[in-house]
Amino acid sequence: MASTSPESAAAGETNDPIHIRRLELSDHERGFLALLSQLSACPDLTASEFAARFAELAAQGDDHVILVAEDPSAPERRILATGCLFVERKFLRGGGKAGHVEDVVVDAAARGRGLGLRIVRRLVEIARDAGCYKVILDCTPELRAYYAKCGFVEKGVQMAVYF
Repeated sequence: MASTSPESAAAGETNDPIHIRRLELSDHERGFLALLSQLSACPDLTASEFAARFAELAAQGDDHVILVAEDPSAPERRILATGCLFVERKFLRGGGKAGHVEDVVVDAAARGRGLGLRIVRRLVEIARDAGCYKVILDCTPELRAYYAKCGFVEKGVQMAVYF
């Protein structure tokens, strides 16, 4: 899961200091969990708890990808945005794969800079490169237009059971 090199920048973003890269273990100290708490309940984890979960997810290889956006020129290199892709291996479609985008959030102070769009587009690229036949996500009605800008179309109804 970890990578030290930034993901490729999209055209027109070459002067942008923001790097999109895979989650690293050191991102625990860069505010990764605090960022996730802007999306949903995310109590802090100790460094060892974070490391254990990081190792579990890293063991899934490219079937579980967490991307983050950071400004490497900023002194504290805080995480500004994140998103996750997990790949579901199916029996359908001849043993096909479906990508699921989850946990997309941009820090409130960094919104409006296109970071979420860059994260989502990169996750979709990774899913396509992995051979997924579709990429799906759930969102609130208020975010329909935003995800339409990312290339998603509304399909079906999401239902959930929470515990």
